[in-house]
Order: sequence, then C-alpha cells, then structure tokens
Amino acid sequence: MTTAMSKRLSGKTIVITGASSGIGRSTAVEFARTSPDNLKLILTARRIDTLKQVAEEIKKEVGDGVKVLPIQLDVSQPDQVRNFIPSLPQEFQQIDILVNNAGLVKGVDKAGDVNEDDIRVMWDTNVHGLINMTQAALQSMRTRGESGQGDIINIGSIAGREGYPGGSIYCASKAAVRTFTDAIRRELIATRIRVMEIDPGQVETEFSVVRFGGDKSKADAVYKGVTPLTPEDIAETVVFVAGRPENVVVADMLVFPNHQAAATVMHRRST
Repeated sequence: MTTAMSKRLSGKTIVITGASSGIGRSTAVEFARTSPDNLKLILTARRIDTLKQVAEEIKKEVGDGVKVLPIQLDVSQPDQVRNFIPSLPQEFQQIDILVNNAGLVKGVDKAGDVNEDDIRVMWDTNVHGLINMTQAALQSMRTRGESGQGDIINIGSIAGREGYPGGSIYCASKAAVRTFTDAIRRELIATRIRVMEIDPGQVETEFSVVRFGGDKSKADAVYKGVTPLTPEDIAETVVFVAGRPENVVVADMLVFPNHQAAATVMHRRST
C-alpha cells in the first residue's frame, strides 16, 4: 500500500553526504524503502567502492524504481563541492533534498593539547563542508517555482548544544552548524525552502572508531552498559521530517536513547 509519505517523496532527487556508512547509509536505505517506485538518490562519500556496494544493495532490495548514483566526494575540499552539481548527469541536477550528514570527530584531547591536523579536519568537514554543500544546493533550490523550493536537513549533535571535556573542537563545530542552520532558516523565510536540523545523542556507528584512531576496543567501551541509538533510528527521523507536508517544518529535533538525558548524563547498567 502506498502511504501519504511515499507519495510526497515520490519523484524527489535526494543528496546524502557521508553515505558510505552509519547514518548516511541507513538514511539512503530508508528513503528507498519509503518511496521505492520513483526516487533518485545521489550518495556521496570518499569511499566510492563502498558507495557502489550500497547502491547495489538498494537495487537488490527495492528494484529499479529507485535510481542510485554513487559519487566520490570529499566535502572538505571546496573545489570538489563547487564542481559537484554541474558535473552530475542532467536528470540528477535538480536537487530536492540535501541531507548534510558527513561529519567526524578526532581524538579526545583537551584544549591546549588538541592536534592541529585534527582541528583542521573536523572544521573543514563538519563546518566548511556542510556550508559549502548548502550553498551549492541553494543555487539550484532558489530558482525553483515562484520563490524557491527544497529541503535542507542538517545532521547536528547534542554536542552542538552542550560542550563536554575532551570534545571542545567537535562541540564548537556542531555549535557552528546549529547557528548556521538557524540563520539560514531566517534568511529563507520568504521561500518554500525548508531548513531542518536533527541532533542525535549517542549513536553507535564508526564515529567512535574514528575518534579513537581505529582502536575498536576503546570505541566499544563507549557503549558498554548502554543501548545506544542505531543509524536506522536516526535515518527514520530524517525520512520523517523530509516526508512532512511542505507547509510543515520540523525545525529542530533532539533524539536521545533512553539511558541518556544530556551530553554527559547517562545511566550505565552494571555488568
């Protein structure tokens, strides 16, 4: 049975950054499952081979109704972002929904000891990359209809609302995303472009593995004694906000697992 949300998403062209794993990958799958008959997905990440695997898995599950275009893209590189939309096949160039998901955290050092390369990578990806992708998409969205049309969905974090020790740079980058999102929502108020942000709490993805430089044991310890959110949990919220009627803007969503009440307030089961 075709749902109302499936009908609203039908025919859309959707860009998802950081789509090779975690929340981005799950979001691509969830969009395809929700509107499997007429959808275009543009999946971007640095790992093109993994993106191609995701595309094949989607095709195998839902068939040919969803057209998936994997594109190698490093959002931290302005030249790549600048050339991204013009280099797409013509039928993919009219972007309806941009999901700014690409992001990362590096290290747990405190201010004064943070590695300069880690600062640069986090800021270039989490802030510059998101801003540049948004600007590229807006150039297309603002020309649609009488006053512009489209959706920008930014994946933020509880870290953008509350700072915590060992996360100063990451928290600052996500706070920048939050303020940028609020500002452009106001700038675009006279248009039909919706600007929305979803801020997850603790989610189990490759995020912690990257943070600890590939040390899986340290990453696993983060989730010991708790049941964190899954990428699928956040993917469902992304598709939900994108699938609202166009006059409905879910501007701001904070999503916790039930053991968490704040960035640093969690209950861990004894083992």
